[in-house]
Parts: sequence; C-alpha cells; structure tokens
Amino acid sequence: MDYTLAALKIFGSQLAGATEAPASEGASPAQMLFGIRFQRAWMQGVLLSANYSEAGEGRLVLDDGSCVAELFVLPKEAEGRRWLPGMYVMVIGAYIAEQSKDNYPAIKVHKMVDLSEQPDREAMWYMEVAEAYNLFYLPFSVASPPS
Repeated sequence: MDYTLAALKIFGSQLAGATEAPASEGASPAQMLFGIRFQRAWMQGVLLSANYSEAGEGRLVLDDGSCVAELFVLPKEAEGRRWLPGMYVMVIGAYIAEQSKDNYPAIKVHKMVDLSEQPDREAMWYMEVAEAYNLFYLPFSVASPPS
C-alpha cells in the first residue's frame, strides 16, 4: 500500500469508473479515477449488515446512498468495537478492484469511525464529496481526458 496516494472522498457508485493504472506510473498496483492514481477510497454510509467469523474478521455491507459496498474488516480493525447494522460510519480502506462487481465495490477497511451521533453527518458528507470533486478531481479529469 502506497500511503503517499490520497484516499479519494467518493460515492461508491463512482468507483465503477475506475480503471487499472498504467504500470509505468508506479511500482505498486493502483487504480485511476478522474485522472488521479489511487489505492484507497474514503466512504460514509449506513451499515446494513455485519457478520463476523470466529477469528474476528468481519464482512459488512455499507449503503452510501449511491450503491451498496462490501467491507472486509480484519480482527485488528474490529478489536474492541462491534460494528452493528444501523450505524452511520466513515470508512477508509483499500479499494479491491478484482473483488468489486456490478457497481458493488469491495473495500478492505483500514480505518472505521462511528459517526452515528453527529447530527449533520450525511449532509456534510455530500458537501465534502462535491467539494473534493470540484476542487481536486475535476481539474485532473479535464487535464487528462480518457484515451
């Protein structure tokens, strides 16, 4: 994982437009979206389900309002915290393109925060994604149109 690459603030449905980044752009495998090389996605939404194995690994389903995403939580990230359906959470993790299918992105969770108690969480998230797109992603996509 190349942590010098930013985690894109994004709606899950936008990940359907991601393509594999050319190998010449870096040593670690990555994806391209809006002309930006990335490996991680930053999403927020409501947990629809949470299933844990005996080893403590979790498979969660997140609805971000644009699509449903599958989240893979390792025991280290789930330690001391049980993620439950109905929670509104912020998730940052590796986008797993090969396990993503039909507008159903897969994310290997690196960080997860419960935002359920924040009253304006959803409205603020929509504004953050729009701001990131307009200030950062749109200029890159205009500068590097698809081939």
